[in-house]
Amino acid sequence: SNILCACKSVNYVSDLYKSRRRKSLTVTELIIYCHIVTGGSNHTNDRNRWAFSFNVCDLRSITVKCEGWSYITFHLKDGTALPAIHFHQGGSTAFLDSLRKSKFKKDPYTTTLGGFSKVTNYLFDAFRAPELECHQRPAEEVADLLGELIPGLEINQQEEPGFEVITRLDLGPRPEVQRRGPVTMEEWAKYQDSEGRITNVPHLKDLILKGGLCHALRREAWKFLLCYFPWNSTHEERKLLQKRKTDEYFRMKLQWKSVSEEQERRNSRLRDYRSLIEKDVNRTDRNNKFYEGLDNPGLILLHDILMTYCMYDFDLGYVQGMSDLLSPILFVMENEVDAFWCFVSFMDEVHENFEEQMQGMKTQLIQLSTLLRLLDLAFWNYLEAQDSGHLYFCFRWLLIRFKRELHFQDVLRLWEVMWTRLPCQNFHLLVCCAILDSEKQKIMDRKYGFNEILKVSINCILHTSIQSFLIKILKF
Repeated sequence: SNILCACKSVNYVSDLYKSRRRKSLTVTELIIYCHIVTGGSNHTNDRNRWAFSFNVCDLRSITVKCEGWSYITFHLKDGTALPAIHFHQGGSTAFLDSLRKSKFKKDPYTTTLGGFSKVTNYLFDAFRAPELECHQRPAEEVADLLGELIPGLEINQQEEPGFEVITRLDLGPRPEVQRRGPVTMEEWAKYQDSEGRITNVPHLKDLILKGGLCHALRREAWKFLLCYFPWNSTHEERKLLQKRKTDEYFRMKLQWKSVSEEQERRNSRLRDYRSLIEKDVNRTDRNNKFYEGLDNPGLILLHDILMTYCMYDFDLGYVQGMSDLLSPILFVMENEVDAFWCFVSFMDEVHENFEEQMQGMKTQLIQLSTLLRLLDLAFWNYLEAQDSGHLYFCFRWLLIRFKRELHFQDVLRLWEVMWTRLPCQNFHLLVCCAILDSEKQKIMDRKYGFNEILKVSINCILHTSIQSFLIKILKF
């Protein structure tokens, strides 16, 4: 049987009001826009047929069923019972709270717009009404444009059920934030006991968050931040660990080194990995002295580590962008084995971003859109009006952690701050919001559209100091 599910945001009310210029709209009109879950692939006509609207003042009662999938039925004063709306992914309680508030406010129209937000979904404009579709860029065109600029990105244009309410909060004034100097070798030593264990790790991480690390300390500290070394390990335990990891690394390296040309001709997967790695290595950070010039030892190490990673993770192998993540780590470590295992830890953290389904990227883009909507609703609404509210143009920022948006030394500072996992696990999403905030004025003042916003994101290089940039992030 057909099931009605999900809701259209009341942002749609605003568009409808503006498009029709109806002077009679003096009370809240709640627009519920539903779609039908069936076995078919094209539900546009059915979805439009099931759209309905009603005046909140005409609402008599609401029936709520909470067992299994929650659903709500609206009963109007004239006796009409509207089709039930199913909340497959939660949100019914928040929906009712917002509805209750909007019904009793003096300015219900404004209250509704502030109390409800658009359905958070990876797809964009999936529930847009037919009278507004003519003003929007077709979804297929958006997908094609993004596909050209972001190779490998598959945009899901299938409809998905679910409803989410985001209540706009007054976050208040941004706090004053001050940066301190980087953690020095002497300070680091104070946090080690006689056997080499790191003590008071939360406080040490807080110092790194606020000031980063001096470069001389990075080679040691990054091994802890990237979980290669346990914080509570002794000097002796770390020596044994490095010996064991060195043996393991060279066993894996020997696996691909010992493959003959004849064998490789019959191994298309390994052949493709090698070809892709060679291409990417030859264009990774070539303006950095560590990698510049022909037959540079740094490039050889970069190549060998990436090839060995293919032996470590057969399922993932090598994907474009991974060389960008390895380059700063190898630059700091200046050691093949240590760089490999630190890279492994980093890849464990971002593994889903590089998988074929890119589930990690999809989730982060949804989270980023939600976060930006909470932090800067006016800017998010502008981006949404330009078919950019989905924030696909932030794809590269998230994939390689701002490696091409910052100068190389600034990347080192930003990454070590992010690896503290403070003040939250999704600190990189705040970084995205800070970059967007720095570009906001230009985008809005010049009335940039879809194409211009994409170009800004691709050509974005932050010229502000990393210190002032981190202050902006921590103010959010």
